[in-house]
Amino acid sequence: MSRKTITAALPYANGPVHIGHLAGVYVPADIYARTLRMMGEELLFICGSDEHGVPITLRARKEGITPQDVVDRYHKTIGDSFQDLGISFDTYSRTTSAAHKQTSQEFFSNLLEKGAFDVQVSEQYFDPETQQFLADRYIVGSCPKCSAEGAYGDQCEKCGSTLSPDELVNPKSALSGAEPIKKETRNWYLPLDRLQSEFLNEYIGSRQNWKSNVLGQCKSWLNDGLKPRAMTRDLEWGIPVPVEGADGKVLYVWFEAPIGYISATRELRPDDWEFWWTGDSEVIHFIGKDNIVFHCIIFPAMLHLRGDNYCVPSQVPANEFLNLEGQKISTSRNWAVWLHEYLQELPNRQDELRYVLTAIAPETKDSEFTWKDYQTRVNSELVGILGNFANRVLVLLQKYNNGVIPEVSDQAQAWMDASNYSWSIEDLWSKRIAPIAQSIQEYRFRDAQFAMMELARYGNKFLADLEPWKKVKEDPEAASAVLARAVQILYNTALAMEPFMPFASQRLLDQLNAQPSAESKKAFWLSQAQTLAAGHSIAQPSLLFQRVEDELVEQQMAKLQASLAASAAAPAASAQPATPAFKPMIQYDDFAKLDLRVATVNHCERVPKADKLLKLELQVGEEIRTVLSGIAQHFEPEAVVGKQVLYLANLAPRVMRGIESQGMILMAEDAEGKLHFMCPDQAVNSGAGVA
Repeated sequence: MSRKTITAALPYANGPVHIGHLAGVYVPADIYARTLRMMGEELLFICGSDEHGVPITLRARKEGITPQDVVDRYHKTIGDSFQDLGISFDTYSRTTSAAHKQTSQEFFSNLLEKGAFDVQVSEQYFDPETQQFLADRYIVGSCPKCSAEGAYGDQCEKCGSTLSPDELVNPKSALSGAEPIKKETRNWYLPLDRLQSEFLNEYIGSRQNWKSNVLGQCKSWLNDGLKPRAMTRDLEWGIPVPVEGADGKVLYVWFEAPIGYISATRELRPDDWEFWWTGDSEVIHFIGKDNIVFHCIIFPAMLHLRGDNYCVPSQVPANEFLNLEGQKISTSRNWAVWLHEYLQELPNRQDELRYVLTAIAPETKDSEFTWKDYQTRVNSELVGILGNFANRVLVLLQKYNNGVIPEVSDQAQAWMDASNYSWSIEDLWSKRIAPIAQSIQEYRFRDAQFAMMELARYGNKFLADLEPWKKVKEDPEAASAVLARAVQILYNTALAMEPFMPFASQRLLDQLNAQPSAESKKAFWLSQAQTLAAGHSIAQPSLLFQRVEDELVEQQMAKLQASLAASAAAPAASAQPATPAFKPMIQYDDFAKLDLRVATVNHCERVPKADKLLKLELQVGEEIRTVLSGIAQHFEPEAVVGKQVLYLANLAPRVMRGIESQGMILMAEDAEGKLHFMCPDQAVNSGAGVA
């Protein structure tokens, strides 16, 4: 077996991780890494936060903090969430680390010494008011494809079109609102056009074992003809270009971000990091489809130019996108299920989420998550099939044999053979376990998890057909034989669960009082099913999974609807200081549904362990309402007390940090991102309606 360097796409530290990221990248990558570790493969599982780029500087400017403050916040949130979900990275690093800066600059300098770059002087957009060049994300205007306002210089978020700044209609600087001018600047370009004929055509053409969606996108880029791409940018936030006279220039984020895999390895294994990136190592990238071009074309081109026996990616099992309740996941509209919130609101249910996201993984096409489907899968599959099988076996074994695995007599074995259940440990592996391992190695994780559940289905049918609860009255030895065989099926089911649901797997192993060694796990995945010896005593059984009640689904749906309502009611946030575009027309009946009131803040305090939240106690007529508002970085609690605020009273409640927020207050945001209370010009009665 060759050594493997498994990477998961570096999540962008401009916000938390949501279920689309998990289904597309991190859960399948973890299933793969966990399984291959147990098989005894030599591997590293690498990830970290991607912490440079324009969106981070825009967020920092909007919030009045530094870019480092932004990435520090989200690096911790993302890293903690991954750990709590059981994602088994060998390291979770970051691209603001000293090791990454050193590795990226060394990589650039190496290519520069080899003459790999073309230095070009070109005209780029420049803001005459702020006196700085504008990266694509700093330029906004009307989309040439759908006419939407507020499109960025690299993409329209409304229609999804990839753009260039020159295509925008009426471009403006996102920093000052000024009309940008063109100004000459010097940058270092990767000659992808030459590399296409010298290397990339052959490299992509030889990847016949890649997924069709990955190859299709790569070939589309190649068919259109690659063009040189600048690997440096005129920005302040990023890794400085290590060239004399290149002040004010940083490495392009998509040049240095993939190097983050190498720098994270170097940080983890300073003595042998090159061992994992050179020679016969296999580099396997788990990514989403929006990152295919960077991992399959640009990064391999960089590694090829670097030489020094660096190995190019051997597999890139990219997934498609996950939608949510009939709509695309949208971070700007808060239309998402955020991992850190899920873990807070649904504690000890990590494996449910891992299971459902694997069952609906967008492996070949876009798929959809709904809370109703989540409820159905948990209740009917995890509780009804897997949990039911485990509980039946363990309870029956306690009831009829005092929790001790019985011997199987020759007579009982003969009876079982005659009943068409000629049970052998060899058949259990070849027919039930080997397909799980094979599917995982072929990156078919949905099929693998289905095969794992087939073990539990088989176990349930085994019990239902042989009915030990009836057989015990007429033939106790036969009943004992059934339970002895059933507990072996259950033990192997517990082992098969580990890549998919590591927490539930451990709970079941604890109930079986089993502590399988690394060698027995390796044998399980490579060659043979495992057994618990006769005379082995199990622990007391308990329920493996919890049912998902209607109330939980209703709460999560109300939370999503509240996000939509808040997005519709709140002032439009815009990176540009110009007046935001008007939203589509609505009917008066739609507006009339909003119950807007004037409320007075009686009390205000910070929410523990929540940097952004203030807890406000509002006087609304005769009632006291509690509202959580994300304004803690703009106002001190004592400055809010006594204020009269505009209050949306009929927004569905939402639980955050264990506190129910009953509606929301509305604020105005100025061009610099500062928030202002929308107060009446003179005091009015609390609870007064807003006409």
